[in-house]
Amino acid sequence: MAIGATIHTFTVQLSDVDRGVYDELQLRVARHPSETDPYMLTRVLAYCLEYEEGIALSEGVSATDEPAVMVRDLTGALVAWIEVGAPDAARLHTGSMKAERVAVYTHRDPEKVAAPWAGKRIHRAEDVLLHSFDAGFVERMARAIERRNTATLTRTEGRVYLELNDVSGESDVHTRTAA
Repeated sequence: MAIGATIHTFTVQLSDVDRGVYDELQLRVARHPSETDPYMLTRVLAYCLEYEEGIALSEGVSATDEPAVMVRDLTGALVAWIEVGAPDAARLHTGSMKAERVAVYTHRDPEKVAAPWAGKRIHRAEDVLLHSFDAGFVERMARAIERRNTATLTRTEGRVYLELNDVSGESDVHTRTAA
C-alpha cells in the first residue's frame, strides 16, 4: 500500500511591502512522501511572494502536468507558471508557452539550477525569472516545520523576514533570468 501525502497547514501573516500586498493566508499543503521539507517550504514561500487573486498550489511533486504554483485569471486562463526546485528546460519552455509569466523559486544553488538550461530551448527565456535565497536559509527554516504552522512573512527592499513557529530568519531574494 502506497503512503499518501501528509497535510500541513500554514497560517501566514503576509506583509509584502515591495508589492503592497498585506493579507492573512490559510494554506493546506499536501506534502508527498518524496518531497523534502525545504522543497515544501520553498513552495509556501513562492506562493506567498507571488500571492495575488487566482493563485493556487498544485499537488506538488505528484502534479506532473502543472507547476508547483499557478495563477489563473477570472476566465480560468493561466497567467503565471511558477516552478519550485530545479525544473528542466522543457518544463520552463512548456510553462512559457502556456502562461504570460514564468518564475522559478529554488532553495538550491541558483547557478547549479540554471546551468542545465544553457543552450536549451526555453520560450522567452529572457523573461523567465529565477529566484533564490541566501545559502542555508530555507534548510534552516524548514527544520521548524510542524503539521500546524504559524508564520509571519515580510518582504521589504528585496529581503524576506520569516518567523515560522517562533524560529526567525532572514534572507535576500536573489533574482536572475533563465537566459
